[in-house]
Amino acid sequence: MHKTPFPHASRILPALAAALVALVLTGCNLTITNLTPTTVPANPSQIYTITASFHANSQVEPSSIAPRIIIDGSAYPMTKSSAGSDLWEFDYQLPAGRDTARYYFICEFSGKGNSGGTTTELNSEMQTLRIAGRYVIRPEATRAPVGSRVSILGAGFATTDLVYFDQTPARTVFESPSSLSFFVPAVAPGHTYKLSIVNVGGSLDVGTFRVDAISFAVSPAALYLRSGEQQALTFTIPSPAPAGGMLIDVRTDVPASIIMPEVMVPANATSVTVPVQGGQAGSGSLFFTSSAGESSVAVTVTAK
Repeated sequence: MHKTPFPHASRILPALAAALVALVLTGCNLTITNLTPTTVPANPSQIYTITASFHANSQVEPSSIAPRIIIDGSAYPMTKSSAGSDLWEFDYQLPAGRDTARYYFICEFSGKGNSGGTTTELNSEMQTLRIAGRYVIRPEATRAPVGSRVSILGAGFATTDLVYFDQTPARTVFESPSSLSFFVPAVAPGHTYKLSIVNVGGSLDVGTFRVDAISFAVSPAALYLRSGEQQALTFTIPSPAPAGGMLIDVRTDVPASIIMPEVMVPANATSVTVPVQGGQAGSGSLFFTSSAGESSVAVTVTAK
């Protein structure tokens, strides 16, 4: 069966729909307009709705309009849509393993006052429906400060995907084939960047992303440790961290002297405290990146 009792199974989210096919075929008294996107996202049922408008002028008997769709070489009657008097639909279940279908419309109609039973037939041009298995629905947010964790919803994501801000890669976390998240990288605040998902198979456009400025305080201003000794370091931000938390980028010029965990301010929190442990003897700094710039804490580690 190619029909389904669930006519809404293949409704396409507007943000995902490709440009509507600009097919408008006009006969003497009837106009056929294809309203189906050329590319639609895949769905588990593999059922896709094809919609067209069959608009007749006052010379056509409305009850005589009888649209059919010829898809993959087979003919099927179309069903009048509840969304509009001129709209007709057909739900097609694409065979397993297929990602395209070719189709066109045929419409028979009669003129008003036609007593001879003659009908006119109008055919559209051939069209192609393509199924996209990898696409973006939307990002969770379109602006945030450096370090914020943001999710992207879609389909066909892979572990090799990387989110880019223009040409700058962001730390990317694969959550599932339908969800990725990224941490806003240390790019200049106050600018809008092109967001994309890139892997060896190509690039997906996500949209644009605005990076806002935010500053944070670090205390104490200096650390004095013996090898193996620990001291607490507290990071405070001016407003609660967004959903997913805020990652603070930490670098050091004495990596052998510092042992510390990743710094992540939890969602809705305004501070986080992490332990810093002395490693090998040495002196240098910890550098912290925020949207408002960089700050640092001097570190001195002495032998036991």
